[in-house]
Amino acid sequence: MTRALPFALSLFLSAFTITLHGQLSFGGRAFGLMEKGPVLPVAPVAMMPTVDATPLLAEDEAKRQSGSKGPYRFGVNHAVDLGLDNSGVWHEFPNGDRLWRLAVECPGAFSINFEFHDYVIPEGALVFVYNDEGVQLGAFMAGSNPGHSSLGVTQLPGDRITVEYFEPAQVAGQGRLRIGQVTHAYRDVFRRAKDLGDSGDCNINVICPEGDDWRDQIRSVAIITVGGSGFCTGTMLNNCAEDGTPYFLTADHCLDANVTNWVFRWNWESPECEQNLNGPTDQTVSGCELLVNSAGTDVALLRLNTAPPPEYDVFYSGWDKSSTPAERVTGIHHPAGDIKKISHSEDPVIPGMMSGAECWHVQAWDDGTTEPGSSGSGLWNQDKLLVGQLFGGQANCDFNFNDYYGRLDVSWPLLEPWLGSCGDQLPGLGDSGPVGPVTLDAAVTSIVNIPALLCGPEFIVPRVTVKNNGSEVMTSVILLYGLLGDLPQIFPWTGSLLPGQTVNVDLPAVTVTAGEHILVVSSSSPNGMVDQVPENDWWSYSFIVNSPAEEVVLTINADAYGSDITWTLVTDLGTTLYSGGPYANVAAGQTITVPMCLTNGCYTFTINDLFGDGICCANGQGNYNIMNSDGLYYANNDGQYGSQQVDVLCVSGVSVGEIPGPASLVAYPNPSTGELFVELAGVQEQGVLSVVDALGRRVQEHPVSATTGRLSLELGGLANGIYTLSMEQPAGRAIVRVVLQR
Repeated sequence: MTRALPFALSLFLSAFTITLHGQLSFGGRAFGLMEKGPVLPVAPVAMMPTVDATPLLAEDEAKRQSGSKGPYRFGVNHAVDLGLDNSGVWHEFPNGDRLWRLAVECPGAFSINFEFHDYVIPEGALVFVYNDEGVQLGAFMAGSNPGHSSLGVTQLPGDRITVEYFEPAQVAGQGRLRIGQVTHAYRDVFRRAKDLGDSGDCNINVICPEGDDWRDQIRSVAIITVGGSGFCTGTMLNNCAEDGTPYFLTADHCLDANVTNWVFRWNWESPECEQNLNGPTDQTVSGCELLVNSAGTDVALLRLNTAPPPEYDVFYSGWDKSSTPAERVTGIHHPAGDIKKISHSEDPVIPGMMSGAECWHVQAWDDGTTEPGSSGSGLWNQDKLLVGQLFGGQANCDFNFNDYYGRLDVSWPLLEPWLGSCGDQLPGLGDSGPVGPVTLDAAVTSIVNIPALLCGPEFIVPRVTVKNNGSEVMTSVILLYGLLGDLPQIFPWTGSLLPGQTVNVDLPAVTVTAGEHILVVSSSSPNGMVDQVPENDWWSYSFIVNSPAEEVVLTINADAYGSDITWTLVTDLGTTLYSGGPYANVAAGQTITVPMCLTNGCYTFTINDLFGDGICCANGQGNYNIMNSDGLYYANNDGQYGSQQVDVLCVSGVSVGEIPGPASLVAYPNPSTGELFVELAGVQEQGVLSVVDALGRRVQEHPVSATTGRLSLELGGLANGIYTLSMEQPAGRAIVRVVLQR
């Protein structure tokens, strides 16, 4: 689920496309991902060493037991020297432009991130990074890390990535790229093999009511990729000049030898309270400078190379450097490298020491806790002012006592030369929106309740989260919603939403057809007035509908080494519908069953074996098949396929298909003011023509037969909106959308 950049309403009323990118990335499409792109040579693969995760996980657990809160290690760094001159392959286009490509593979990795230790590219040159599923970062350009000659690149899921460098003819030879470090993730940082929520169950998502009074401070917190292989947390700080200088506070113990290529990610938060759903992962900034640090209070102050852009909606937190202990405190952090959480303690903090560092001692948490990965995260007092950053402690979901935060008041002599002199307290600073107070700002912050793959439905019922970013109580807002390319529908919300609070709104049903769709939702007219910050009014969600649908089952009888097995099922358009593995190693083997929903069409099933010996026969008598409920095999293999087996399977005749041949359903005028004429052709048997409203209700039904050529429908008694005409007969179905508009 992704936030769309602002675009004109007129584009929403017709067909449009949405460009999404992070601050370091300037959009565009990698050449290797273009459906009708140039024929390119195969990218050579730089193969990294294998990683044994078992001893690493044991070390991590021992560190956690010791009370350390981080960094939360997730990966292993490989030192490499992969440059334009010694690796990859060049391809020259007829006009003299050229393209360099290199694949990097980390066998069995959950994700890969890396660092360009030499990143100097001329104006007009582009760098793209993508994985085998087509997930892309970039384009990175000369302005992606201005004034610096290195660049950290955030995680991409999977064990293989491809790097592309495009260089225009007029700047040939001017670029320098060298990958100096590749990180193999032995932990599932994207939680693809399991649900999000790897931190303890007592942790609380920041979108929950416990976060309602802390919306500004939540926006100041980022998760940090430190040293390429670990996670910490930190906070943007306001300074006395209130000029938006990107000062960032974290913990001294999070520092490694070189912070130059640290990557900072904002707004990685679940859009729902009870569920741990994914949030945006592309709101990143790369690179920083260490200004000052001290083990005496476990403090580190950084200055980011680039300020977060306005679309990230980052808040610069205020602070309190007095020595007065807070009466109650709040922590905001990323425990276990998880999505953002919030913790509260209703008791005063007391002075304390941990490993020689002067700290504020949080005696017990009443809500939530902290874990490794929370290191460096801020501690705010009852006035919402930051007073310290997390060092460590014993607190966890089973024993929620004794956490220690380095004291801001003791650190202050080191920080003052940078943050300035302006008294003991300074309020926070927001960096987006118009000058002056924002009284009316309705933001759309998520779309949920729609699976990424729907099996057979004719409609969806979206749930959107609306947030009041203004200072006035919001009592009404207009929501526009619809599928990309369709006319939007209007939903007026009314209620009472306090400043900073959110509300989940269930929209009326949206009729959908088979295929890939994007749902777009926008907000406007809070309290009947103009929204002062239109940049946060839009959200979009991509999903696939398989309809008509058939459930088939993939059955894998694995050998003893389930960790060698990975697989994907991809549509003929290249979209990955299902994937799985690696699995646990079981000496006697195991049976893995995966139900899958397919519709008429062709698919490519690919199964890989990391060791290269298939799943039969040296280490167990493995095999696999894909079969429907009638016992029809779409794929069947004895497991003797070496490193990889590819099966192309085609499904046809599923459920009620579209009416074949010359059958048609035409309705006019469209839009209609009430009277609608329907022309039918290709009807072979008795059937029914239904009029279905936006809630999925059949509001009219008319019998049809082979002799029915034309119908006149009267829709004058129905409300304005989008309706679906569905003609169904034993041979199949035809549908068309109509708009009723007076």
